[in-house]
Amino acid sequence: MFGLGMPELIVILFLVLIVFGAGKLPEIGGGLGKAIQNFKKATREAELEERTEEKKIEEKAS
Repeated sequence: MFGLGMPELIVILFLVLIVFGAGKLPEIGGGLGKAIQNFKKATREAELEERTEEKKIEEKAS
């Protein structure tokens, strides 16, 4: 995945620790988690809406 191995990930984590500090990491993680949740929810809702539209079109065609 993107050519990132364990050493690269450790360096990135170390840099994040230096820039944001250890106290901010839980907040950053929580924010990322919420963002991913919202993205998944929006994707599911869009798929559901698309399916209902397809069903309406099929019903009209019948």
